Amino acid sequence: MPFRRDLRSALEAADAADRVALARFGAADLHVETKGDASPVSDADRSAEMAIRSVLGRHHPGDAILGEEYGETAGSARRWIIDPIDATVNFVRGVPVWASLIALEDDDGIAVGVVSAPALGTRWWARRGGGAWHDARRMSVSTTASLGEAHLSINSVTAAEAAGIPGVVALSRACARTRGFGDFWSFMLLADGAVDAVVEPVAKVWDLAPLIVIVEEAGGRFTDVRGERTIGAGNAVATNGPLHEAVLRCLGS
Repeated sequence: MPFRRDLRSALEAADAADRVALARFGAADLHVETKGDASPVSDADRSAEMAIRSVLGRHHPGDAILGEEYGETAGSARRWIIDPIDATVNFVRGVPVWASLIALEDDDGIAVGVVSAPALGTRWWARRGGGAWHDARRMSVSTTASLGEAHLSINSVTAAEAAGIPGVVALSRACARTRGFGDFWSFMLLADGAVDAVVEPVAKVWDLAPLIVIVEEAGGRFTDVRGERTIGAGNAVATNGPLHEAVLRCLGS
């Protein structure tokens, strides 16, 4: 089956990252710095990325790797994209909602995605054509067809407004309920059918890479706020599919 070996490698790399990150979660001597973009980075982020790179380099030595903390290494047309700890702010504050994100990109886009949240005791993954999985259970988006019945997750209303997406307020008013789960978790809840729409106003490619394949393999739709299918626009909108155009209209797209 396509990408089965690659998925095994990504899951093994997630195991390695889980061990490193969990050992530092809640540590009294956790070292945290502020990067140039004002986001935090801890010693756990850097160690987890090195653990992931070690596994991927051993199994796929010719592939390129792009990681949040250590940049890009050259290789083949295939590229692994890594966020060693997504939601580092949560991690350093002791909130258990954080995860290691690992994705494989080829000429046709993201082919494999793994999201591992060890402090929550759970993991999600997908490979192109193989469905999306939450632990041992296959994932499927909701069938909600009306915004008036939809549950929406927005990472931050103020961040959306600052990013030039003022329509999030109108979208929230149009939906039945709005919550701010944020980061990877919003998208995994969407793929599991617990949330119907997600707006992420500010994101890098490593924040989004594994999410697109998991959402799509669960039956959902993933674009930027303009409706383009991409992880490179700096923002993302994901829905169960039937709601997508209505969501984009509310956002002003």
